[in-house]
Amino acid sequence: MNYEELLAARSDGKLNKTVLAIGEYYRTQIDGKYRGVVDIRREMNESLLFAEALKTECEKNKTLAHNHQLHFTPLMHDNEVVRLEIENGTFLSFDQLLRDTPAVVASKGFIDNTLKTLVELTAYLHRQGVKHVCYSPHSVFVRKGDNAVMLLSHGSYYFGVKDQRALYGDDADYVAPEVLDHGTIDERCDVYSIGRFMQWLFASAGEPLEYRKAIAKAVKAMPEDRYDSPESLLKAVEGTKGRLHTAVTFCVALALTLLAVWAYFDMMPESNPVEFVKPAPRQATDELLDDGFDPAELGVVSGTDSLGNQELQAHRDYQAKAEEIFRKNYEKEADRILSKIYDKEHMNNSEKKFAAESQSTIEELMQAQSRIGDESGLDPARSQLIATEIIDRITEKKKQALGGTNSRGVQLPGKK
Repeated sequence: MNYEELLAARSDGKLNKTVLAIGEYYRTQIDGKYRGVVDIRREMNESLLFAEALKTECEKNKTLAHNHQLHFTPLMHDNEVVRLEIENGTFLSFDQLLRDTPAVVASKGFIDNTLKTLVELTAYLHRQGVKHVCYSPHSVFVRKGDNAVMLLSHGSYYFGVKDQRALYGDDADYVAPEVLDHGTIDERCDVYSIGRFMQWLFASAGEPLEYRKAIAKAVKAMPEDRYDSPESLLKAVEGTKGRLHTAVTFCVALALTLLAVWAYFDMMPESNPVEFVKPAPRQATDELLDDGFDPAELGVVSGTDSLGNQELQAHRDYQAKAEEIFRKNYEKEADRILSKIYDKEHMNNSEKKFAAESQSTIEELMQAQSRIGDESGLDPARSQLIATEIIDRITEKKKQALGGTNSRGVQLPGKK
């Protein structure tokens, strides 16, 4: 018996108590060992509909083969299930976990792993025809030691209970409005409840940028405004996280490039000024995407299944075509944007003004890279790499096209 169990034995013998829709969960001593149990709500058992639904869940629980699903054994009395004995292990609710160790939320990977596990388990339950319905801090559990996320009882078995608000009590805020109003129950109700649970998880720390937009959509009041499945919610979070990482990498690379260009100009020796040649007029942008290019013509098929030789070649052809489109369109756009600062007027500005204009140029180049990359169907990481290459090449070309000195008395490279 550990210290917590000793304290529990001295009080009412109940440890890690939490309230579920079907009853009260706690750990208590059984045959000299502490085990988790759920005492079924007596007033609910008086309903024949609830009693039959509980028996159905007990039977279904035997067939749920997932590592994050808690299993239990029903105890009967007068042909009624009065208690559930939980499998071996120490489990506590998220509510108690954060009360005992609030710093766990800030540990590396805790938030991401929590969401991924919930989505993975929920997707499995949906394939079994089961909806969890209420992901509240009291009904989502963790295993003590490794903080593995666990679920116990699922709400879709009890959708026939007339008063859903009374069933969930204080946790009704975590249940989708259409469920409380006895409307429909589908995957989107779990999307809503997972979103509300994640909002609670971030209440003390603030939502990171990659979660904010996705969770705001997940908790929309109307089901049709939400994601159609928990997998779509997770995909949206990971997509935003990937774009942020790419943007940061691009900003750092571009900032270093512009810093190197500025240092190059600033260190050049003085020479006589030369006359600048008027730049040629800008050519109209040729958008290859407007020519009716369809990725499906190359035989590209979406999905995560392994590709055969023919499909792999088609995928490569598609990527090559996408890169060609991106290179052509982005090179024109980058040349237009960089021309704003690499001319006689701007190069004669003070260092402070030149740096300010360079910052706005960086932002405009980033926006162009993201927009043209999306239009071309090119992977963000690949489009960022190609964009950096094009910027370096155009910058070098414009350096060669400039000559003379700037207002700071610095030699500008170019033809003499």
